Amino acid sequence: MEWVFNSYYTLIAATIVLLFGKLMVNKIKFLRDFNIPEPVAGGLVAAVILYALHAFYGVSFKFEKPLQDAFMLIFFISIGLSADFSRLKAGGFPLVLFTLVVGFYIIVQNVVGVGMASAFGLDPLLGLITGSITLTGGHGTAGAWGPLFEKEHGVVGATGLGIASATFGLVFGGLIGGPVARRLLNKMGRKPQGDAELKAAIHAQIAGGADQNTDDVFEHPDQSRLITASSAIETLAMFAACLAFAEVMDGIDKEYLFDLPKFVWALGGGVILRNILTIGFKFNMFDRAIDVFGNASLSLFLAMALLNLKLWELTGLAGPVTAILVVQTIVMILFAYFVTYNVMGRNYDSAVLAAGHCGFGLGATPTAVANMQSITERFGPSHKAFLIVPMVGAFFVDLINVVILQTFVSFLK
Repeated sequence: MEWVFNSYYTLIAATIVLLFGKLMVNKIKFLRDFNIPEPVAGGLVAAVILYALHAFYGVSFKFEKPLQDAFMLIFFISIGLSADFSRLKAGGFPLVLFTLVVGFYIIVQNVVGVGMASAFGLDPLLGLITGSITLTGGHGTAGAWGPLFEKEHGVVGATGLGIASATFGLVFGGLIGGPVARRLLNKMGRKPQGDAELKAAIHAQIAGGADQNTDDVFEHPDQSRLITASSAIETLAMFAACLAFAEVMDGIDKEYLFDLPKFVWALGGGVILRNILTIGFKFNMFDRAIDVFGNASLSLFLAMALLNLKLWELTGLAGPVTAILVVQTIVMILFAYFVTYNVMGRNYDSAVLAAGHCGFGLGATPTAVANMQSITERFGPSHKAFLIVPMVGAFFVDLINVVILQTFVSFLK
């Protein structure tokens, strides 16, 4: 028996998950100490409850995904709308360096996946499915490459395996980021800051000119924002325009271009619209509204994604595939701890970057941002990390991933 929740009930369930996750993080010291994001905490409990109902009563649950997909696109659009060219320039050499680190890790991820799949006697292409297709690429990339592998390369069940692997990555990307950063911060001797210290650090950052043009989108999700009705309507109109742009370009892309995930076009539409309005028309962007819509969409997307986590599908994964995913998780932890942290400077910003890399290296950019938020809410702001990770994780990484995957597929044919 399957219980279907339409979009309205799905939204209600997601908000309950978020409120329960917030209560858990506030009440359970372990979750606070390991910086587990609130949507992940509440979502995992919901997934376990749904699994128990399925196991004992044979009930399965289907939460309609249009809103989940829409919130994901809105999140990426909010990144694009906050990324003017001055901010891209402000990223400078660290942005380039982090992009190179991420690109190198994608190669490592695929080498591990293909190598282990071959060792287990599986089709090497399964190693790519349990590699950067699903872990760095996420559900969107899994949905794009799965049918291609099934039709052109005869990999049976590639789409289902890809979705299950991406779900595994989404969960563990949210679970490991906080503990990795916390261990690095303990090694540095950095202590959590109190409310007064956090406010002073934020004010010092703003006074120091860290970002004169925006309100640090996603960096301070709990900061109060003053929004007017007219600014909210203007912002919603921009989101709608970007959604329309993504819809049109996604159709053209699938027919004539590279078949990139839809969220890439959503983010690109946001970047284009912002810079046309600010440079061409001197339009004063209301970043506070973008900030609020983006953060709310981030939390709702993660909650809905975890509501759709079918643990009974994950338990049905073949032993070798599960082993590959476990090893990939360990490799991600080691890479973030020893490579990302050290290459990016061995400081507080690099520890936050390591948490973000865990988020989109296994899961998705929203998970990366949630990981970083869980750190900065306790240890202080990291403008550098919030400037770099959303740009690399949501845009550059997909372009790099496509090139590397095409190279691996050509080699393995």
